[in-house]
Amino acid sequence: MADKKVIAVVGATGAQGGGLVRAILADRNGGFAVRAITRDVNSAKAKDLAALGAEVVAANIDDEASVTKALQGAHGAYFVTNFWEHFTPEKEIKQAGNMARAAKAAGIKHAIWSTLEDTRNWVPLTDNRMPTLLCEYKVPHFYAKGASNRFFTEAGVPTTFLLTSFYWDNFIYFGMEPKKGPDGKLAITLPTGEAKLPGIAAEDIGKCAYGIFRKGAETIGRTIGIAGDHLTGAQMAAAFTEALGQPVAYNSVTPEAFRGFGFPGAEDLGNMFQFKRDFESYFCGARSLDVSRSLNPELQTFRRWLERNASKMPIK
Repeated sequence: MADKKVIAVVGATGAQGGGLVRAILADRNGGFAVRAITRDVNSAKAKDLAALGAEVVAANIDDEASVTKALQGAHGAYFVTNFWEHFTPEKEIKQAGNMARAAKAAGIKHAIWSTLEDTRNWVPLTDNRMPTLLCEYKVPHFYAKGASNRFFTEAGVPTTFLLTSFYWDNFIYFGMEPKKGPDGKLAITLPTGEAKLPGIAAEDIGKCAYGIFRKGAETIGRTIGIAGDHLTGAQMAAAFTEALGQPVAYNSVTPEAFRGFGFPGAEDLGNMFQFKRDFESYFCGARSLDVSRSLNPELQTFRRWLERNASKMPIK
């Protein structure tokens, strides 16, 4: 490890961070070593990473000092937050600020901040096309990340800003798998109309991030968007039909209907999907498939991902 550049990965036991840790470990001759940063070094996932060869270090992104300590001696760092743990934009913004200041204090030479669009630039609070949530946001989990870009810029941290896409893994873990309707037939439900939705396998986010670290200084200061496919709801349903061997329909609902589904975060996600639908040209354009594939030659299409993962979905 002494002759390799250390990449510290916040959220190493999560979807994005775990993918990056494994990508670095899989490339034995790549010139990088990995430090997995997690709150609980004794968790099963942390122990799995240690067994694969990662250095596992404890830190909590609510505690700036612990992050600064965990970053010491690292060349690069990957930073990500998880809005869905707490549903609080203010908390997420504070965490991002902690990480940016810690990166500066530790002398990080290349950071990647996993971010999203500040939707105020497209849909101001005075715009009634979608409801304002929590008194001051349109898409809270987008806003919190996009508004936090400035922490890295203002601190002078050499940063690549990574725009991610809809996780296809949501069809396994987030309750979005095909479900049977009253007619007994399977369908996926999305409020995106006929618009294309950029999506990606969670593990491929980590592999693309590794590609950014390998490219190095040429990506610093840039915003890079990634996706594995741009597909309409109907096209995804067709891919499900092929993968599952039975018909899967696309149930197109309005954003208003989706916001009313009542599960935690439904309003936020309803606004998010509406933003992606209403600004399809921008949103897809910002997430180039060619750029993504240049960073990660193993990038999966949706059909390829389904071949590997359809059996994991809790379809009844």
